[in-house]
Amino acid sequence: MNIHKHMEAIFVTTLAIIGIGSLVIDRLPDAQASTVSQPLPAENNIGTEGHMAVIIVRGHRPAHGA
Repeated sequence: MNIHKHMEAIFVTTLAIIGIGSLVIDRLPDAQASTVSQPLPAENNIGTEGHMAVIIVRGHRPAHGA
């Protein structure tokens, strides 16, 4: 297949896809940000007076042979 013969069709098709995609994206509703009604439990007593901040990090442990 000779791509040079079909460059105009490829160009027009690409423009059509981009144009349709732009219209679809413009019709999507805007995102609505909302606040959390209650604070997350992890936020409550971290580093406040009388409470020591404790952070537990758990991750994947590699096998003993690796």
